[in-house]
Amino acid sequence: MRYRVTHITEFLYEARVGLCYNEARLLPRELPHQKVLASELIIDPAPNDRDERFDYFGNRTDYFSLLLPHDRLAVTALSEVEVQRRPDLFGDACGLPWERVRDRLAQERTGALVEAVQFRLDSPFVAADEALRQYASPSFPEGRPLTEAVHDLMGRIHREFKYDPHFSTLATPLKEVLAHRSGVCQDFAHLAIGCLRTMGLAARYVSGYIETLPPPGQERLVGADASHAWFSVCHPELGWLDFDPTNDQVPAEQHIVLAWGRDYSDVTPLKGVAYGGGEHKLKVSVDVMRLE
Repeated sequence: MRYRVTHITEFLYEARVGLCYNEARLLPRELPHQKVLASELIIDPAPNDRDERFDYFGNRTDYFSLLLPHDRLAVTALSEVEVQRRPDLFGDACGLPWERVRDRLAQERTGALVEAVQFRLDSPFVAADEALRQYASPSFPEGRPLTEAVHDLMGRIHREFKYDPHFSTLATPLKEVLAHRSGVCQDFAHLAIGCLRTMGLAARYVSGYIETLPPPGQERLVGADASHAWFSVCHPELGWLDFDPTNDQVPAEQHIVLAWGRDYSDVTPLKGVAYGGGEHKLKVSVDVMRLE
């Protein structure tokens, strides 16, 4: 599948901002199954300083600053991406019991398993606790293959939690999401990551987009899409495997990867510091267009 993604973020300030410093992760990663054909970040007003590099996790990151007064800031990310069907990794190695994976992550210090250790630890938005372990436990009986257990956890979150964009914010603790059984894709990814870490497994947060199609007979609304989030779990033989609890599916050709990290704090699409400006209004528009 080939897609054109347009992601517009606009800040409107009630007073002029004297200067601001910003960090953006809005351009897709190059992956074996994902080819970035074109990508561009347009900043208005034009920044005084700008630098693009890869962060600690290998995500494309733009740093820019505006040093002149302004009452509006618009950041537009334009990308054209080709996404291929991922190879079927759920083969013979899927029989590896989750306890064996846990033990290897704890004991082995070679190759990718060394890097995976950091994804077993608490992070700013995900702190392991007993409530998460109790919720995760039914999916992880003794001897169950890791992939089967994670599939079960993903399905339970999808069935037992209500998607409610009005329930949570970035400040909503994970324990409240668990208690009220409500949230959005970001919350469901954090919940799954917390559950997996309490079981001694390594899990990371993935940000990106998913193609959304209109109901039959209705027109597609430009700009009505949204950014998306899911999670990956580390398998010693298969590498990192993606799971999308919001849609109860293994990501395939309709998922576009932007960035990954320990949780949302590592992959925030746009953040920064502004001096002045007073109150502000935020407008976000995302459009994922399939190309012929």
